[in-house]
Order: sequence, then structure tokens, then C-alpha cells
Amino acid sequence: MTGHPFYALHSHAMVRVAAATPRASVGDCAANAAATIEQARIADSRGCDLVVFPELNITSYAIDDLHLQSAQHRATELALEAVVAASATLSPVLLVGAALPRNGRLYNCAVVIARGRVLGVVPKTFLPNYREYYEKRWFASGRGLAGLSIDVVGQSVPFGTDLIFAASDLPSFTVHAEICEDYWAPTPPSTAGALAGALICCNLSASNIVIGKARERELLAASQSARGVCAYIYSASGPGESTTDVAWDGQGLIYELGQLIAESRRFAREPELVIADIDTGRLAQERLRDGTFNDAASHLDHPETRFRRIAFDHGAALADIGLERGIPRFPFVPNDPVQRDADCFEAFNIQVEGIAKRVEATGTKRMVIGVSGGLDSTHALIVAAKAMDRLGRPRSDILGFTMPGFATGEGTKGNAWALMRALGISGEEIDIRPAAQRMLEEMHHPFAHGEPVYDVTFENVQAGLRTDYLFRLANQREGLVVGTGDLSELALGWCTYGVGDQMSHYAVNAGVPKTLIQFLIRWCIRTGQYDEQTNEVLAAILAQEISPELVPADAEGGLQSTEDKIGPYPLNDFFAHYVIRHGLAPSKIAFLAWHAWRDAAVGSWPEDLPEAARVTYDLPTIRLWLERFLFRFFQISQFKRSALPNGPKVSAGGALSPRGDWRAPSDGTAAVWLDELRANCP
Repeated sequence: MTGHPFYALHSHAMVRVAAATPRASVGDCAANAAATIEQARIADSRGCDLVVFPELNITSYAIDDLHLQSAQHRATELALEAVVAASATLSPVLLVGAALPRNGRLYNCAVVIARGRVLGVVPKTFLPNYREYYEKRWFASGRGLAGLSIDVVGQSVPFGTDLIFAASDLPSFTVHAEICEDYWAPTPPSTAGALAGALICCNLSASNIVIGKARERELLAASQSARGVCAYIYSASGPGESTTDVAWDGQGLIYELGQLIAESRRFAREPELVIADIDTGRLAQERLRDGTFNDAASHLDHPETRFRRIAFDHGAALADIGLERGIPRFPFVPNDPVQRDADCFEAFNIQVEGIAKRVEATGTKRMVIGVSGGLDSTHALIVAAKAMDRLGRPRSDILGFTMPGFATGEGTKGNAWALMRALGISGEEIDIRPAAQRMLEEMHHPFAHGEPVYDVTFENVQAGLRTDYLFRLANQREGLVVGTGDLSELALGWCTYGVGDQMSHYAVNAGVPKTLIQFLIRWCIRTGQYDEQTNEVLAAILAQEISPELVPADAEGGLQSTEDKIGPYPLNDFFAHYVIRHGLAPSKIAFLAWHAWRDAAVGSWPEDLPEAARVTYDLPTIRLWLERFLFRFFQISQFKRSALPNGPKVSAGGALSPRGDWRAPSDGTAAVWLDELRANCP
């Protein structure tokens, strides 16, 4: 535990939530209150800000006509008094379920409790009255009830379906409540709640279990959190409710933007409390980026004008309480092997279809590609080969050129030739050293006179010559130059502008980050996209260190290392994802990266990532490379992206085309981002 505010999740607009499944009963309100208080105290000890309990967890759900008994109403009131009194010394906001009479009607309600007071009461809108459900026999709908109040536990509090609960000292902590059937309806009340400003939508549910219903709940929670651009907390009744005609499984779900963040065990005999940290800052950012969200609010005549915003002081301390949330180390690569393979299938075929359409549209006779034996050119080449297969064209119409320079290793050149032969393309070799030497001589560069000067000019003379050759060869042989540079290099500006690897006729890799390229090649091997000879070469290429091979080896034989210069690609891709896709503050990106990478034994890794790559990074290392990433991305690289050739967007994580996801000035500054990081990251 550390004292700096950086380590506190609340500093980063995150909220800790829980879906509780207490032991239920058949109408024993005192026992229900005790079970609720027990769960609330556990949640408090674990730093929770919000706990969502099941529908009618105080009264009990499956008690049929007992709902209409005065004794049951009084027992519910006394039980609520106990829970409210106990909450005075607890931090979490509690959403509990109770049947409450008001004005000659009985309502199935969510009661919102915080620090010894009832903040408000939300009645259920949609009452199921089909198959095993008979709720209209007992309850009245809350539809249309707004601006009202109710007397409960000696307090007069807001009552209606027009309530949002908002922490005055934690701006991102805004809550809406609905109940069970409400989110099975075609028009869930939480839609209006989200459009009115709630970032966390909650569902208190009883929901007896039948075969397949758990999947249906997951689908509804996922879709509502995606459409509502919100978190969705769902809690269903568990063991203890009456099983006269139905049974209960106690499913708890926490979703965010369509993604499952945490879920409970089902059919557990013991009380269950599933806890996760919700990134409300990310949700708020997503709403800013999603114009359709605001259009939907306008279409519904701006629900925020009809909702009451119930403010409360939450009093959350800025303390290090850890992080109850898995942070993927590779945001472009799922840890789950099934999802990983599905993503790789889509990514690979997006690229294949992209280049195939360009070949068809241009009527080009050949593809021209520089083959270095490195990762990017390898992947571009196997995509090109698959495109030719799909078009019914011979692979010999792909012209591969390996162009050794002053630092090209025999290993990479050998791999380049081995790959070209294995794929059956037309391969040639052009030694660029004589032309590079002549250019350096005419420029009076020190290297031309025997001095070991390996500056940016020395590097770019080689990079530029390679691209120049490719374009002239394409002219000569009626071809199309296939770009090989990837999204990671574009983010960092790690490419040579104009007559260099930044330019091509079609940038097939421009939407694919370096970390994903490695997994795509592994997927190609694993799924038999090519023959065994090709697979052997691909495996050898994956095992190489990433190097541009533009500078000769040092006295100890050490090769030029890209990652020594610009930082580890896993970190750079992590940074890029949260900058490009989510627009998060640098200090928050550092916070997430620290939790993701500080301990190799914690969390999941993609299944086929080599053990040697399962490394750790401490906070000083993360901050060092994040500073360099921010400077390169915001200050010195945008002009390269502004002139980017065509290429397909591949990942929902974002792309950098000025015609797509990313538009920015080429003469911007990184000062805002660097200042934020330095001010808030220790």
C-alpha cells in the first residue's frame, strides 16, 4: 500500500462495485436484513463504493399473496430500519429491494441507502404477468411516476422512476436503478437513465432460473451496457427463496461497454459477493466520442430534463486499495484462446480482402514487396500470397525483393529467401550498398570516407533507396507496391517519411499493431494456412530480435535493437490503445500499465506467448517509455500519419488514418500530456 494519490483508483475515475447474493428466506425480513448487513460489511471492508442486492431481498420475492399482508409490510419496514442504521458506519451505497406501500398501492422497489439515510426509492416499471409470473396481482407499476416522495423509515425521500443518484465528491459515480423485468422490456428504463447521465446502471433481480436463462441475462446485460455506454450491475436471487414452483441460481454480473468484467458463481450455497472496479472515466470518454449517444438523447427529448439528480457526499478516501479488475497486458490480443483465434481470423481476412480489392480495382498485374526477413514484411507477404490465392492468381505474380544494406544479417536475409521460395513467389535480390555508398559520397557524408558515423542520414539513405527501388520496379513491371509498416511504427513515427517505408501504394499492415502481427503469424502456423516448409520459416522469423538492421553490429557483435531505442512494443501498444481508442490521461494509462505489468504471476497471458516474453515492468520503466511515447506520438510523428496511404482499419482498438479514426495537427505539442503525467505520476 502506498500513499501517493496516483495509486488510488478513485484518482483515475474508477468506482468499485459489487453484485451481492445474500442468503435469502421465505419472507423472514429480519433474517434478510441480517444477511444484507453482513454482505454490506464485507463489501465495506473490501473498499466497495456500491453494492447491488437482488430484487425484494429485504421482503423476499417468492411469497405470492403474502405480499399483501400488513404484517409483512411492517416487517419490511423494520428490516429496512435495521439496514439503514447499520449503513451509517459503512462506506458503500446500498441498493436493496423491498415491497413498499404508497397511496393505496404496493410497489416493488429499489431502495437506495447511503451512510444512514435513504437517498430515494425507485419503483419497478414493467411487471411480468405471463407464464410463472403474476406480479400485477400484487404490485402497481411505477410507470409515469415522477417528482414524488415516499415516507420510509421515518424519512420523506424522493420516489419515482426519474431518479439518478450522483456523488458530489466523485463526479463519475452516477447511478440508475431498474428492477428485473425492466431490462427484458423493449424499452428498458435504464436507457433513459443512461441518456440522462448515469454511468452505472443497476438491476435488482429475482429471476428464477430455467435452462438457458443465464445466457439470456448475460446477453441483455452485455447489450444494455454497450448500447447505453455504461456499466451494468446485475444481481439475481439465490438459494433460500421459495422453491414451491421455481428455483434460483444467484447469478451476479458486472459488465462495462459490452464486456464482462466479473461474474459470480451460480447455485452457490454460501453468500456470494462479486466485486470489480468500473472505469467510469472510460465510459465518460466513450460518450464524448459517440455522437449517436447524444443524438439518442435528443431523440428522446433529452431525458436529463426530466430526471431528478439526487446528490450525496460519498466521502471516498484517496487510498491505495489495489485494483479489482483484470487489465489485459495485450489490449489488441485477447487472453482467451477461442476469442484470440476468432480475432486473428477476422484480422487476417480483413487484410486479405483489403489488398485483394485494391489489386482488382487497379487492374495491376503484379504486387511488389520488399522482403527483409523481419516480422512486418513477412506478414505483409503472407497476406499478399493469400490474396493471390483468393483471386485465383499465381503467387509468381508477387515480386519479392530482398535488398541487403550495410547491416543486413545473413540470418534475416536467409529467412527472406527461404520464405519467398516456400511461398513460391518471384524473388530477386538487389544489393543497395553500391548505390548507398555513391549517395553518401556525393553528400560528403563521413561514412563515405571511412568514419563510423551511423546517424539518421546514414540510416535513411538505405531506407529511402529501398522504397525508391520498389516504386521504380513497380513502374517497370506494372506492379503495386505493398506497404509493410505497422500501426505501432506509425504511432511512434518509427518509419522513414516520403521516399521511405512510410509510403506505398497500399499499406496493408497500417491497422495492425506489432504485438498482434506476432500472434497473427502464430495463428497462421497453428491453423495450417500454409505448408510445413513455410511454417518452419515463419517460426524462425518469430524467434528473431526486432531490428531495422541499418547500423552495423558493435564491437561485441550486438545488433541494432529497435526496442532499445523506442521501448518495448508490448508497452508501446498498450499506450497506443489507451491514447487512440479511449483518450485516457497519461497518468491513468501509467496506472493501468503498472497494474497490468508489475507482476508476471498475476493475471492472464495469451496462451501461445513464449515464456521468455512474459516479463514485468516497474513504474519507473513504464513512466520512462510512456514519456517517450507521448513525445513521439503527439509532437514529432503526426506529419507522417497525415500523409498515410490507403490501408484497411483492422482493430476496434483504433487506427491512425487521417481519413478514419485519427485526425490531428502535424505541428502540435506534447506538453499537455507530458505535464499531466509528470504532475500526477510519482
